Amino acid sequence: MKKIMIMMAIIAIATTKLTFAQSKTDAAFNQVLTAYYDVKNALATDKKDVAAEKVKALSAKVEAIPHKDLPATQHTLWMEQAKIIKAKATELAAGKDIKAQRKSFEGISSAMIKTVRNIKFNNARVYVQHCPMAKASWLNEKENIENPYYGSMMFECGDVSETIKSN
Repeated sequence: MKKIMIMMAIIAIATTKLTFAQSKTDAAFNQVLTAYYDVKNALATDKKDVAAEKVKALSAKVEAIPHKDLPATQHTLWMEQAKIIKAKATELAAGKDIKAQRKSFEGISSAMIKTVRNIKFNNARVYVQHCPMAKASWLNEKENIENPYYGSMMFECGDVSETIKSN
């Protein structure tokens, strides 16, 4: 009987620790997603300087992900996507004009879309939106289109191509 009780206690502790680690990782990923939305919103409203500042916060959030807690396949995927996000974020921050920033944002968006689809950490519904004119997609926290690739020129251009449900 004692052995059973000890085993149950060990299982309970291990499960609690795993759940806590996962929730901590999910919270960190959701902070990355929020920082991504800040960059997207700045580009959608033609705010080049704000986008340059917000992308620095995005890079910091990417750096802060406790990725060692991820299962092996997710860890490998995250390390690949994080590298792309950071490289494109550096490009975007240094972008001389909003057109160059938007081009860099395409790479960030592709990596973020792949991450959200495969790691499934989002605590709210995420909309994958696509602009046929830019031939590019992005993530949005709202179903209404807010095009970061054309901003005020074509703010509502695009459609929702996928909805990723929350965890």
